[in-house]
Amino acid sequence: MSVLFRGCDAVVTSADAPVLRDVDLLTEGNRIAAIGADLAAPEGARVIEAAGLVLYPGLINTHDHFFQSFVRNRAELDWTRLSLIEWLDTIYPIFARLDEDCFYHSSVVTMAELIKHGCTTSFDHQYAFPDHAGPRLVDRQIEAAGLLGMRFVAGRGGNTLPKSQGSTIPDALCETTDGFIADCARLIDTYHQPDPFAMVQVAVAPCQPVNCWRETFEQSVALARSTGVRLHTHAGEGESPVIAARHGMRTIDYLEEIGFAGEDTWLAHCWELTRGELGQLAASGTGVAHCPEPVYLVGAEVTDIPAMEALGLRIGLGADGAASNDNSNLMHCLHSGYMLQCLVARDRADPVPRPAAFLRYATEGGADLLGRPELGRLAPGQAADLFAVDMRGLDFVGTRHDPVSLPAKVGLGAPVDLTMIDGRVVWANGEFPGLDERDLAHAAETAMTRALGA
Repeated sequence: MSVLFRGCDAVVTSADAPVLRDVDLLTEGNRIAAIGADLAAPEGARVIEAAGLVLYPGLINTHDHFFQSFVRNRAELDWTRLSLIEWLDTIYPIFARLDEDCFYHSSVVTMAELIKHGCTTSFDHQYAFPDHAGPRLVDRQIEAAGLLGMRFVAGRGGNTLPKSQGSTIPDALCETTDGFIADCARLIDTYHQPDPFAMVQVAVAPCQPVNCWRETFEQSVALARSTGVRLHTHAGEGESPVIAARHGMRTIDYLEEIGFAGEDTWLAHCWELTRGELGQLAASGTGVAHCPEPVYLVGAEVTDIPAMEALGLRIGLGADGAASNDNSNLMHCLHSGYMLQCLVARDRADPVPRPAAFLRYATEGGADLLGRPELGRLAPGQAADLFAVDMRGLDFVGTRHDPVSLPAKVGLGAPVDLTMIDGRVVWANGEFPGLDERDLAHAAETAMTRALGA
């Protein structure tokens, strides 16, 4: 089916290209066919009158933990009153109570929030596998993505180092390396679509070096390289002294020695890394998923994005899990990420990237980390993944001259007016077409209450 957006106020084709004004945008199937003035609508095309609308490339979320939507806004997990160890000792037993239905419904909740706010592709780092929940948790996430129409990259995470050996993982959530690798291989064989425009892909994503045996990372590298999928983990979030005590080197050297680095690899967070270590990542081509909002709660310092930019690192943006964010609104991360950098600008050697750079991190930057060049910008032949904002409201008076900077500098506080994924409108006029949001919310609340109580 073709869709013609007729008479757009503007089309932001990318964060680094001139804005196109007073144009149409035509999709054919799952791709953009044309952008220009006075385009003809093919027979049978759906025509959307787009006066006042600005079209943007869909946002790409490069780090999240969908299941954590069931542990947000809980008083017993207040970061301001708990140390990190106390927080971990409190939250992991809660994770261990989740069942298979919880992982499905929490994924629906998280992806729905992402889509409402313009996200069209999301990676999820699913690392919690309670013994009683069964082996099909990622399968259920893929089912949820299909329900909502989300373009999904499933990160099969896992923790293999027992708490008795120095990790923070209770026995109920600890796996063996063999079991972890076997399930990664199963998911790749069953679901991974290697071709462009794929709706489902799989990445090998051991949770973090401090909570896994070295062999887990070594075998992850071997599996990913043999199957052509990507690698992901947490790094640079305060664990380097622990890794140094165990292995005689800090995290980045440890990962590079194993081979967990390169253009097929990206790391989440990286706020504690030295400039030299950031230079190592840039030299190897390893990317970074910057998650700005958890910095408010768990970061000892604001991530040095100006240094990453100056060194040429590949940067994407992530919402992170609701346990350390309390939402899954990637759009909000553009604004908070930019404002955080402005807050500490005087303490940094490099200038704060311009607001448009944060839109780039959340679009083309994310596409680069995931190895998806068909995503992240609006142009003929690219994926028909986009969102639209009606700029005729009072919220936008005085802002319409620079829609590229708007999401980071001003912020978009409300859901977008339309989200299209793979050529299909999946959110418009405050609704998910063909789905009853209240029914979805009730089912999620029921699953959550059954597992965790009120």
